[in-house]
Amino acid sequence: MSTPPLLCDGDGLAMPARLRSLVMAQKPEIKITLASRKKVFTTLDTIAGTVTITAPEDTPFDNLDIEFLGTSRTYVERITTAAAAAGRSEAFHQFLKLVQPGLQEHYPVDGILKAGQAYDFAFIFVVPQQLLPRICQHKTHNPAIRDAHLSLPPTFGDREQSKACDIADDMAPEMASVRYGIFARLWKNKLHDDEMCRFSLVSKARRLRIVPALEEAPPLAVGGEESEYTMRKVKTVRKGVLKGKLGSLVMEAAQPQALRLRSSNESECRTTTMATVMLRFDPTDENAAPPKLGSLSSKLKVNTFFASTARQQLPTKQGSLLDVTQGMHSDQLSLSSRCVANVEWTKCDPAKPLTIERRDSACSTTQLTVGETPAPSETYKGRTYYSARLLVPITLPSTKTFAPTFHSCLISRVYQIKLELSTSSLGTSLDLKIPVQVSSSSENSTSDALLRRASGGESAGDDAEVEAEDLADFFHSRMIRAPAEGFVGRSRIGSQAPVGVEEMEAPPGYSAFAPSSGGGGVPAVR
Repeated sequence: MSTPPLLCDGDGLAMPARLRSLVMAQKPEIKITLASRKKVFTTLDTIAGTVTITAPEDTPFDNLDIEFLGTSRTYVERITTAAAAAGRSEAFHQFLKLVQPGLQEHYPVDGILKAGQAYDFAFIFVVPQQLLPRICQHKTHNPAIRDAHLSLPPTFGDREQSKACDIADDMAPEMASVRYGIFARLWKNKLHDDEMCRFSLVSKARRLRIVPALEEAPPLAVGGEESEYTMRKVKTVRKGVLKGKLGSLVMEAAQPQALRLRSSNESECRTTTMATVMLRFDPTDENAAPPKLGSLSSKLKVNTFFASTARQQLPTKQGSLLDVTQGMHSDQLSLSSRCVANVEWTKCDPAKPLTIERRDSACSTTQLTVGETPAPSETYKGRTYYSARLLVPITLPSTKTFAPTFHSCLISRVYQIKLELSTSSLGTSLDLKIPVQVSSSSENSTSDALLRRASGGESAGDDAEVEAEDLADFFHSRMIRAPAEGFVGRSRIGSQAPVGVEEMEAPPGYSAFAPSSGGGGVPAVR
């Protein structure tokens, strides 16, 4: 059977080739250039730059959007015996949207991008200190939860951006990510089903690494049978196998000060804090000596909580096991191990009053204060006892990247220190699990940032760019509002929207945010 000839038009061109050229028409090219070469931006940092658009052929357009966006995405695998309930639930949350205003005033007069000409549109954004209240509209158990949800989360689980910037693993699971970026998109209005809609001509994204300044929160009030933390441990010390009791050993610790991440200019400094462990030995008789200590090791447990529904309270391990919309991922890092055999015990007389340091008003009354002798064990009979204090330096390893402790509507990152103490007595070892926070400092206090911005000074670093051609998994929201209570699954917004109808994405653009001089000037044509 012979192949039918291709149909040709009057110019002798094959129709399939003509159709192919129409379908595969070249799109305008968008390039996003930042004025600063910083790797990491933080609270009150200025993010300025230029969006350059070059069209290979005359291209009419109607709108250009330049936005600074922050999004979080999670999914939870539900494994149940019921087939109908099994599967994956997903959630997407656009918690930040800043829009560059005034671009319409600087479009080409005829609304057409001329072939071969480059058009420069300047933009300027400032990393905000807080999110808009409307991004967290779901119920919360107390105002502190809502305040935590309205704090900017750090860049989290963005592997492509971390690889491009040569940043170590942040131990985020694939099920949770927080991403920031500058997003530029060209729109064209077209008639679709008797309705004028906006169609995307071309879009481009440049990812950013944001680590906001997050201060240390008050110590956690821990306790109860279901608590994930063990602040106090009591163990009986025996004279030997099948022998009598020598006494009771008490190990107790308070929550240490936060591990404070340094700014990018202080990256060579190690992040360190100090944990204080207080020991007490209650002997069964006056002649019993305290046990000889062995070694003390410390480990850091990194917990990431994620959910496909907005959470009303702080996440817990128990809650993630009982709720199919929540998940948890843990990593454990060994920090140090040292011999404490030379630590000396202090003999204490119960008749003399103890010197107790003043408790901070933010501390829970059920927790040990640094420098305080632990409460006696149940077997204590008012005799002489012994006490000792161990100082444990906690240093974050440089082989990993640590996100500051944060709680958002969908994702949380928390840390826990595990301390294991061994003694020379057979079978006598104790361990504690205490909470620790990781906070992030910034060279940008409010006053310092304003002064530096006024003087035009910026610190320089390596320039790393990640441009996303496929934006569906980064900026394209699957739900049009902040995740509400009971949301499970996903919804999708199409690539077209009626003209004059704004997408109800949360939060809205700051239309009142005026550009500084040169931030929204007339586009340069080259």
